[in-house]
Amino acid sequence: MSVHIGYAAMLEQFPPSDAVAFAAAAERHGFSGTMATDPFQPWLPRLGQASHVWSVLGAVGAATRGDLGPGVTTPTFRMHPAVVAQASATLASMYPGRHWLGIGSGEAINEHVVGAYWPEPPDRIARMFEAVELIKKLFAASIAGRDVRHAGPSFKMESTRLWTMPKVAPEIYIATAGPVTARRAGRVADGLITQSGPSERLEVLLARFADGARDGGRDASKMPRVLQLHLSWAETDEEAMRNALAEWPIAGMRFGRGDIRSPFELEQLARTVRPEDFAGRMVVSADPDLHRAEIQRHLDLGFDRIYLHNVGRNQLEWLEVFGRDVLPGLRP
Repeated sequence: MSVHIGYAAMLEQFPPSDAVAFAAAAERHGFSGTMATDPFQPWLPRLGQASHVWSVLGAVGAATRGDLGPGVTTPTFRMHPAVVAQASATLASMYPGRHWLGIGSGEAINEHVVGAYWPEPPDRIARMFEAVELIKKLFAASIAGRDVRHAGPSFKMESTRLWTMPKVAPEIYIATAGPVTARRAGRVADGLITQSGPSERLEVLLARFADGARDGGRDASKMPRVLQLHLSWAETDEEAMRNALAEWPIAGMRFGRGDIRSPFELEQLARTVRPEDFAGRMVVSADPDLHRAEIQRHLDLGFDRIYLHNVGRNQLEWLEVFGRDVLPGLRP
């Protein structure tokens, strides 16, 4: 069994044409697929980009042969779940068997731009699960060639179907860092997405996901367990740290970001991050062996698909080094 290591295309950090080119370069160097972020604003003003994920994924599909999906989109505020379902079905029709739909509960910096009331996390999670219910219902009805409607606490959809629909619906993966949501995801979703963290927390998360899968009569070992892993590699340790502090200080922030609404607000908070804040949260090093060990740690925990984000602008150099010196040494 081969190791599935993909490329994380950060659309808040790179122009769309560059993101597509990097995804294609990643595939040439042995990476297996592409996870693309879904920003409306960048985390920090200096990142400077925020392209539309569905437009970029369409181009990534044409430039690559691996899997692809949003990591993650939020079908609850900026976009109605029926619209997200249409975008996903279209991509899956264009690239059969390659597209998966990653869904999350959202963060204010991207979702509050439409000016709606911004609820507390439990309400956001409830909206997410209702959106998943609607999307699954719309996928199933469309494959069967019939109309369907929805009337729930947060969403309404008049009787309709998706007229462009693949024969097999895209798999739906739910993103979470919490064990309660992970268990619920195991019952209703096709897979789990999360980010790196302490082994103890991730073990609990995967165990609760497996519990939920059993609740639904399914085997979690056959369901994708997906990780997005941030790292900072450069030719020297000093450059790797400069990149981490300048481009991705949010990895060193020890507080939640879900309610922050402006890149300029986050920029002020990012000024408090120091090099020692990355310890235990993101590997910052020029040594490929240290990065390989961190990736292997997550594979050993039970993740079967990992998408890597190198926080620096040195994407092509990083892809070449990791394709040559890191990926071949990983084991399932």
